[in-house]
Amino acid sequence: MAEMSVIWLRVALALYSLGLLHAILTLVRRKEHLFRVALSAFGMGAMFHFVSIVEEGIVNHRCPITNFYETLSMCAFLIVIAYLFVHWRYQLTSLSVFIFPLVFVMTLVASLGNPVSAWSSPVVRNAWLTVHIVLVLVGYAVLAFTAVGSVLYLFQERELKSKKPRSFYYRLPPLGTLDDLISKSMAVGFAFITLGVIAGSTWAFIELKSAWIEQPKIAISFFTWGVYLALVCLRVAAGWRGRKAAFMTVALVGFAALTWAAHARLGAILLKQ
Repeated sequence: MAEMSVIWLRVALALYSLGLLHAILTLVRRKEHLFRVALSAFGMGAMFHFVSIVEEGIVNHRCPITNFYETLSMCAFLIVIAYLFVHWRYQLTSLSVFIFPLVFVMTLVASLGNPVSAWSSPVVRNAWLTVHIVLVLVGYAVLAFTAVGSVLYLFQERELKSKKPRSFYYRLPPLGTLDDLISKSMAVGFAFITLGVIAGSTWAFIELKSAWIEQPKIAISFFTWGVYLALVCLRVAAGWRGRKAAFMTVALVGFAALTWAAHARLGAILLKQ
């Protein structure tokens, strides 16, 4: 990508980050925060994003959709425009919890097409990797807690339907309490894993240069994050609770386990230094 095009795209990314912050605060505190500010920043980000696309097209004398990064940038921009139109027409604010993080991550990846210089020092490199690992591990721990709550929810629901619950049933929290626990832990886990994905993708970009996106483990990470985002959207925007959310949470733990297995040797990099 052209140098100025990347700069404009990163300005748009900085503005989109307010949308990500709004989404995380909304999920964790279950109240809308910064929506008007985030929406305004989202609109301004769309303008800089458009400038980036036009700049790329002018420099290369073609429509900027000829490689992965350009196509992802264009796709993210079109999603932004579609969301702004839908919000203007229908005032569907709940979709922001899904759209804002999605656009931010897509734009982040799109902005990582041009190789940059190596790490300034091994200390910075290792510290960045450590932050990534800690964020993801905390996110997985919270996700495991969510899965346990989901399994207990499914068990308790089955016992209720049987009309002859076993003694263990009376030792469990009420369904409403379990559902609230699942909702809160899911939100906290999503926040940590999102931050972990951002830190990890940036580290991989600097470490592996342009070849970072070709790594299967990177693709698995983004896929797992996408499934998590879909679960959050279905719970917040579509009202998925109870049995549906519990089953999907258990499935998400399976994807997370695959992602962890793919990155199991990542911590060994720190031991070699």
